[in-house]
Amino acid sequence: MTISIASVSFNRGISKKIFLWGAPLIIAFSYGVLACQADLRLSIASLAGASALIMVFLSFALYLGEARGIGWSPRTIILLAIAFRLMFLFRLPELSDDIYRYLWDGLTILHGNNPYAFAPSGAKILSAEFTELLGHVNHPQLITLYPPAAQILFAAGALAGGLVGIKALFFVLDIALCAIILRILSRMSMPPSRAVLYAWHPLPILEIAGSGHIDGAGIFFLLLAFMLLLPASKITNSYTKNTWLAPTAAGLAFSGAVLVKLFPLIFFPALLFLAGSKGRKPFMLGAVAGASALSIPFLPGLYNMFITLDIYVHNWEFAGFAFQSLHSIFPSGSIARQILAALFLLITAALYASLSRKRNAAEGINISSLFPAAFETAYCLTLAFLLLTPTLHPWYALYLACLLPFVPEVAGLVLSWAVLLSYQVLINFTLLGTWEENEAITAIIWAATAGALILSWIARGSNLGISLCGRTPPR
Repeated sequence: MTISIASVSFNRGISKKIFLWGAPLIIAFSYGVLACQADLRLSIASLAGASALIMVFLSFALYLGEARGIGWSPRTIILLAIAFRLMFLFRLPELSDDIYRYLWDGLTILHGNNPYAFAPSGAKILSAEFTELLGHVNHPQLITLYPPAAQILFAAGALAGGLVGIKALFFVLDIALCAIILRILSRMSMPPSRAVLYAWHPLPILEIAGSGHIDGAGIFFLLLAFMLLLPASKITNSYTKNTWLAPTAAGLAFSGAVLVKLFPLIFFPALLFLAGSKGRKPFMLGAVAGASALSIPFLPGLYNMFITLDIYVHNWEFAGFAFQSLHSIFPSGSIARQILAALFLLITAALYASLSRKRNAAEGINISSLFPAAFETAYCLTLAFLLLTPTLHPWYALYLACLLPFVPEVAGLVLSWAVLLSYQVLINFTLLGTWEENEAITAIIWAATAGALILSWIARGSNLGISLCGRTPPR
């Protein structure tokens, strides 16, 4: 009997070591395969297959971390996150050309001009550098729609070294974001192994290190705001603690997140709840002060950003299955957009009403207990937005990916991978110059996510020991 027990223990130890070494090697090999592709736009099948394999191992890592406590140290997670991103940092951006607009805006600021004053195609005097760059800028007839904090980051990246400088700046912020995720997990007494769901996820590696999308910087500031509001100790209660420094700093961070991309505005009520009755005013003061300091230098031209934003909201569409379905029923696209907007507002109101009830229950007890509910609310809001938006570019799902370590739901895991399938449109665009969206791919992305969501509900309702999201369902 003793020998049998020892043998089982030995075999488990060997299996654990094989996984802890083998999983990162297979993930690294998968990224290596993608990094060796001559042009990712023509390698969408490899992109989908390699990223799917990575997601399988990340899901397996989640299960082992939750069920058996098997995982990697924070240092290992960060070091491998750096290594995976370095494979794509020095590649030209192939999956998206947004970074050329970033560089244009950044260089415009460095030359002493306001990027909100004129569209790239309306520039009167162009140096050779600007003339060459103009050919790569998308929608050059439109004034930039990126907010002031993004513009400052564009200028800093351009000053650091053009395209590579911008990507390197976002790379640094993304690694800092991985460290913030680990810090929040530690404070919430969650396994650090959950951090791999973002740190090693294909989406941030391809979209931030590879394509240089600004969204990573917005997520950095957003989670920094969450971290600053999270008490360092479980017994700390920020509803009664008389302090203003942390909520003010959180407000400043939140203003940075919103003025990188406007999307984080939907999380404003959640952060107000987390700030508590005594921290609410300092948080709002910090947010207003930060937004004012970032915006004033770009006045009065800043108003033009909203004109471009209005054009985007009323006209852009891509990979939005819900919108396409409604648009087939209602000839007017504006009606379809209004229905989806109303539905999202109803979902938002319901989620925040639920969070408000939980806030009232937590008030006067321990604010730390509200954070899991706040992250779940943020996750549900983001998932709803991505399923309802008329325009679903893959990098939009970065806001979902950053929440997976705190809410490791199967639907989020599926959607954050499935959005990469929409890059199928790049094959014909690269070879033939035609932008033809495949409606079947759009339907698959939506159906896979909805199916995963339904399965997770069934798993919880059937009282399985471990649900599909890695948590034990209520009994």
